[in-house]
Amino acid sequence: MSKLLIKIIIFIAITFLIGLFVIVLIKNKEGNKNLYSENSTEYFNNNINEEIIDNEEIEETMQIYIKVNNRILTALLEDNSSTIALVEKLKQDDITINMSDYGNFEKVGELGFSLPRNDMQITTKAGDLILYQGNSITIYYDTNSWNFTKLGRIIDLTQAELKEILGKGDVTVTFSLEK
Repeated sequence: MSKLLIKIIIFIAITFLIGLFVIVLIKNKEGNKNLYSENSTEYFNNNINEEIIDNEEIEETMQIYIKVNNRILTALLEDNSSTIALVEKLKQDDITINMSDYGNFEKVGELGFSLPRNDMQITTKAGDLILYQGNSITIYYDTNSWNFTKLGRIIDLTQAELKEILGKGDVTVTFSLEK
């Protein structure tokens, strides 16, 4: 091959690599915009490393109460159209759901109505409240990855405590705005 042809091939390869690098930088910059505009509760919930979340460290935010097996749990809600619609339903009346165990990592039950979906690929953690397919609520006591709408997170409990409260088998759960 001639030296000129080799130089042209090298120039094209370098130009191609620079173009790819610029595209990756632009995509990362666009992705980071969302990181900084997230609700502070969402950021806190996704970045906490402690086993127990301390309610006193979290500023007042939208929350609901979950009554299960003679216990009242507190959940901090995400800031999305799904939780806004859920709160509107709860303003009308409490929501009681029969929930079944699924896969030894969650309790799931049908709402009896649909909520707007804000699905995104996530890996759940113990305590996450998830809207599944727009018409079911799931309480996770272990991890799972899928496209879900995160509604919120139960606070002030360890994974073991949550498992104990939810128990084995079916459970009746009431979601409410008041304790």
